[in-house]
Amino acid sequence: MSEENSGVKLNDVISVLEKFAPKQLSESWDNTGLLVEPYTPRNINKILLTNDLTEDVALEAKQHNCEMVISYHPPIFAPLKTVIQSSWKERIVSLLLEHRISLYSPHTSWDSVKGGVNDWLACAFPFIESIPILPGEDPNTGAGRLLRLESGFSLSEAIKSVKIITGLKHVRLALGKGRTLTDNIENVALCAGSGSSVLKKVPKADLFLTGEMLHHDVLDAAQRGISVILTNHSDSERGFLTGFSSHLQSQLDNKVRVLVSEFDKDPLTTI
Repeated sequence: MSEENSGVKLNDVISVLEKFAPKQLSESWDNTGLLVEPYTPRNINKILLTNDLTEDVALEAKQHNCEMVISYHPPIFAPLKTVIQSSWKERIVSLLLEHRISLYSPHTSWDSVKGGVNDWLACAFPFIESIPILPGEDPNTGAGRLLRLESGFSLSEAIKSVKIITGLKHVRLALGKGRTLTDNIENVALCAGSGSSVLKKVPKADLFLTGEMLHHDVLDAAQRGISVILTNHSDSERGFLTGFSSHLQSQLDNKVRVLVSEFDKDPLTTI
């Protein structure tokens, strides 16, 4: 069977993606869904998952002969006035179109949905209750997660667990005023990515976990006795892709091979 006759249609992939996380779960400011669709359609046999679509990742998709890229963060956000070779984002769009590679971005729909990025991050903790910080129309979906933990879980254990689930050797910690590493924590508020605006809605917690926060927001939390763990923005999200790749491949009846990018990484590292 030729590649043109194998695999699945693009719309079938999109249907599976939006069955998992309906597009309407996205925040109103976000740019989610199908962002690049080549003029001449072709079936999807290989999909590359990435957190961020850089030029290296786009070339990786080309090298693997992928017909589709799913980029968690939408690389097209501000309107493009041209598609020429003068900027990296325009070069990516040009490359995708030239090689007939479709692009889909779920972003905040994956944050909001039950079983999505925030619930993956919550798995670092032994919680007995998890609810969205900002619930949507469905109270099981929404931005962030507020966790009530089992007893006897310390801040030092939380740090270790966050490192394990994210695969990081280092995280940044702001110790809450009057707190120690051996203190037990009873509740955690978390938000993958940049969580300041969501975490501000939480009046009280023992720990905030997110990718990045503004200095003054970290300072305010620490002075209120809330410890803060920061991982770097995309390091609080990227680990979700490994588990989701297996889920997506299964939902597509194994007719499509789903790869996770080896070139995708946060631009910031601790050295």
